[in-house]
Amino acid sequence: MTRFTNWFGKNADAVIALVLAITVALLGVGVNLPNESEITNSAILAVIGLLATSVLRDRGRRVPVEAEVRDTLRASSSTLDDLSGRLAHIERFEGVLSDTKRALDETSVVRVIGGGQVAQVLADARRDTDRWFFKGGTGTYIRAKTLPECVAAARRERRTLLFRLEILDPTDVAVCEAYARHRRSVSDGPDATGEPWTLERTRKEAYATILAACWHKQRFGMLDIDIGLARTMTTLRYDLAASRLVVTRDDPRGEALVVDSTKFYYGWVSAELQTSLDQARRVPVELARLAPLDDEPTVDEVRKLFEVLGIELAQGYTERDIIEIVRKALRAKDPYE
Repeated sequence: MTRFTNWFGKNADAVIALVLAITVALLGVGVNLPNESEITNSAILAVIGLLATSVLRDRGRRVPVEAEVRDTLRASSSTLDDLSGRLAHIERFEGVLSDTKRALDETSVVRVIGGGQVAQVLADARRDTDRWFFKGGTGTYIRAKTLPECVAAARRERRTLLFRLEILDPTDVAVCEAYARHRRSVSDGPDATGEPWTLERTRKEAYATILAACWHKQRFGMLDIDIGLARTMTTLRYDLAASRLVVTRDDPRGEALVVDSTKFYYGWVSAELQTSLDQARRVPVELARLAPLDDEPTVDEVRKLFEVLGIELAQGYTERDIIEIVRKALRAKDPYE
């Protein structure tokens, strides 16, 4: 009964229209002498009745369809809610996966190479670089290869070149002695250059690096070079070019570390080297113009240069000592050969 009542409430208009149409149509047909207009009216009413019947039948069919659509929409909504939750989980998973991938990539931030590969890796780093940061002992390899080859390439390509060097302070006897003692503890005999490490050698090597920097600066105006003198020693050597960082030790045959410039650690070390250099005693290389150097500097020119720079040469240095410093500055032996 309840279902009929609900149905009738929804379809009352069509039911009433159908009943009226049938009633009037029957009355019109029951007249004894019907005229044409009455017949037409009865026909119209009959058609209206049929239309009402179609409306009722259509509504009857539409109700279950609407219910099915509502059920489908509810199910779809539930499915979408569940899918949204899953998508959120997927996004979180993708985030975790991305972080994991980055972590795995950064675990390979440093490459380890053998001693036999160091010279080639440094040669590749020198190719087309517009900068070089160095921190280490006395800069023997800087004089032998890095500085002259980088200057030659920059001159050939007519571009600027930035050099930042931090080496031992040759006027600090204590740190030079500590460095020489460390090198002897690693190897008692001569190194690859054929010389043993002593206090005097350490000091002359450092003096030679300063002389070489000023000599190249006077011959290539687009060389921007800065030198800092450290009062503490390090057992590592840092060579940072535009493409990579190479970290070596005092043994040319030992393994080395290589960090590409795309890795975060490259930026960290770059900032560290600059900060360390800022704290070192600065050499006023720009004053070197006041003490011109020949292609083969004389003893007097060398003495004048260090006097202008405010760096005292060791007491008792003879002409022979100065000549040795010049030789180390301009014809240094490659420790990797």
